[in-house]
Amino acid sequence: MENKRKTIIVFSGDLDKAMAAFIIANGAAAMGDKVTMFFTFWGLNILRKARKVKVKKNFMEKLFGWMMPRGADKLGLSKMNFMGMGAKMMKMIMKQKKVNTLPELIETAQALGVEMLACTMSMDVMGIKKEELIDGIDYAGVATYLGEADQSNVNLFI
Repeated sequence: MENKRKTIIVFSGDLDKAMAAFIIANGAAAMGDKVTMFFTFWGLNILRKARKVKVKKNFMEKLFGWMMPRGADKLGLSKMNFMGMGAKMMKMIMKQKKVNTLPELIETAQALGVEMLACTMSMDVMGIKKEELIDGIDYAGVATYLGEADQSNVNLFI
């Protein structure tokens, strides 16, 4: 039987890279593949809730949280961001061209059964608590991702 599994490490928290990761994941899932996305370090910002969640944090965790974008709608571009202007321009053009937003792509991925794993080690290092991340995701370490990757025929790092 043909291997129909894909894994994607989502390391980047840039809007354009996040969109690429979800477009690929949604395409593979729509074709019937099992897709696992492993969000680590800056990629965790994609999964952050847009609203502030009251959780107990130490000073460094609060500082990290303050400096990082809160959720998919707050991400900047990897190139030509220009203090957020590039991302606003990109979103405006995407709307004109009827391209799904990143939050819509995330919702589609969840509806298609894409497994989204938040890296617990990265969460701990960056001071991100489970309550701050969107619903419908799972939490795991690198061993879980590697187990999925061993079973996959395509592994991507974005």
